[in-house]
Amino acid sequence: MSAATGMAANPLRGEAELRIGERVLVLRPSFTALVAAEEELGPLFALVERAAGGGLALGEMAALFWHCVRERPEELTREALGEAVVAGGLAAATPALRVLLGQILQGR
Repeated sequence: MSAATGMAANPLRGEAELRIGERVLVLRPSFTALVAAEEELGPLFALVERAAGGGLALGEMAALFWHCVRERPEELTREALGEAVVAGGLAAATPALRVLLGQILQGR
């Protein structure tokens, strides 16, 4: 359950949870979020291919997460999100990444 919103991720909406310190953020790959991510990162299919090949950069992962945060707390900065991903370890962020990439490929 998200400490920021009091709501858990809804898997039927393709949402995932990402723990940032004591807070759990809900990531929702909405059309608007994915368009914003694509504008920054390039075609999403290429992003998925890089991830599948082990070539997804940390900055790309953080950017995708940033754009997909459902209810971003005002005090959360993009840099803090990236630092939290590093602090928590890539293994901890992988389940959320897997959900988002699956939604990009399969949709809801």
